[in-house]
Parts: sequence; C-alpha cells; structure tokens
Amino acid sequence: MERTQIYLTKTQTRELDRRARSRGTTRSHLIREALEQYLGPTWDAEGFIAALRDFQGIWADRDDIDELYADLKQRSRDSLAALWGDRLVDDPGADAEDLRP
Repeated sequence: MERTQIYLTKTQTRELDRRARSRGTTRSHLIREALEQYLGPTWDAEGFIAALRDFQGIWADRDDIDELYADLKQRSRDSLAALWGDRLVDDPGADAEDLRP
C-alpha cells in the first residue's frame, strides 16, 4: 500500500468515524472502499464480447425448453396459491377489486 494524506472537513471526519465504529472497521478502510467504488472496475470490452460469444447458443440443442417453462410457471402458481389461497385470481383481465379478500 501507498500512504497518502488528504484534508477532510470536520463533518466528513465525524461521519467517517461514526460509520467506521458501526461497521467495526477503520476510517482508512472506508476511504479505500469509497475510492474502489468511485474508480470502479476496469472495463474489458473484448473479454466481455468473448464471453458473450462463448455463451451464445448454449441451449440450442435443448428440446425441453417448453416443458421447463411450463414447470416453472406451475411452480410459480403453486407458490402463489400457497401464499394467497383462494384470493389468487387466474384471470389476467381481472380488476384489482377482484383481488381483495
């Protein structure tokens, strides 16, 4: 690590110290975190495009997509029915009034 010196207002210092205490860390650590968020990760556009190309067509040979979708939809309906019981309305054209108990 490299040491550096910065000037902060009293308000900034108080707030950093308060947050550091509440998180069980140091003022320096919070400043480093803030700088990491500000500077952000470096963007590797070529790597991202290569990853997309590798991912392309990953499900192309699957012939069970419709079954997977139907199963997922049914599980969702079952979960909602378990939570809401008979208040669940299966009519997509139903008004909000129809959802009230």
